[in-house]
Amino acid sequence: MGETEKMVEKFIRITLLSACVMLLAYPQQIVAQQRPLADASAPSPRRTRLILKDGSYQLVMDYRIVGDRVRYISAERGGAEEEIPLALVDMDATKRWQKQHAQPSEGDAQSGPTSIDPELLKEEADRAAMIPEVATDLRLPDLDNVLALDTYRGQPQLVPLPQSDGELNHNTAHSILKAVVNPLASSHQLVQLKGERSMVQLHVEQPEIYIRIGEPTAVQNGSTPMTVDTHGASSAIKDGPAVDPTASRYVIVRADVRTGSRIVASFKISALGTVKRDEDVIETTMETLPGGHWMKLTPRQSLLFGEYALMEVLSDREVNLGVWDFGVHPTAPANRDAILPQPKRPFALSPRRPDQ
Repeated sequence: MGETEKMVEKFIRITLLSACVMLLAYPQQIVAQQRPLADASAPSPRRTRLILKDGSYQLVMDYRIVGDRVRYISAERGGAEEEIPLALVDMDATKRWQKQHAQPSEGDAQSGPTSIDPELLKEEADRAAMIPEVATDLRLPDLDNVLALDTYRGQPQLVPLPQSDGELNHNTAHSILKAVVNPLASSHQLVQLKGERSMVQLHVEQPEIYIRIGEPTAVQNGSTPMTVDTHGASSAIKDGPAVDPTASRYVIVRADVRTGSRIVASFKISALGTVKRDEDVIETTMETLPGGHWMKLTPRQSLLFGEYALMEVLSDREVNLGVWDFGVHPTAPANRDAILPQPKRPFALSPRRPDQ
């Protein structure tokens, strides 16, 4: 045997000896490397998360621990097999997430659907009641207190109605400024509005008006109650507790348009608290929406072309001088602050970079 053959034989022996030593020293790692990961092409793979210690996560279809590394099949990059240092992974948080989002077993699925926390159901119902849907994809907002449902060029819209009076605090959406009215007195001026046309112009004859209730929106603004000529009736009403909007009645009064202003005149109120029929006074029907957060007012007759004011009748002798003015003009331009329908967008996942 030549010198070259001896060197080759010696090298082969050393290589086999080294392989045996590695097999004896690291049996678990070798076995783990031999265990295949989940097939990325399998239908409907079960996705899970690797929670990292910095609070982020990797969306994966399967993973295993190999020494100081975690090898996984990425669900975000087409099933690519990748690895990350084990020191960066919060395994306790990862296992907690997997336990909380584990799919029920076949036996559990047959026993019935998973029950939902009643408190969560109540919170969801309250949230939906705060912003009810009044037309397709059109919901009442949580910022305004009085709105009218209008239709402009075939599209339903919600238009906020401002409360108008020179002495009212406009930071309050539903202020109360009481005035005493003699039920038997003749008609006289109650409110004078600046301008010949309201900033809000509706395009339908019977708009639905929504008033927020169920919370202290009717707040005294601290101003001195206004005394209206009552022809010998009692003096001004003293400040009292906040008025409940549901305890009031609402009428729509046609305004008398004059040069540079609109006049809202008084109307006769009977001792029983009912409004006497008048061609310039339109009564409304009241309906409390489910959840008790909103009240819907609908005029009992069509509104003709002109200027109007929604007036709150507090009692058989009291009215609120803070009115909500609007006009009805079918050919008027669109209202600037109208709330438009917002179709629900389909839920979609956007790709996330590994460093996020």
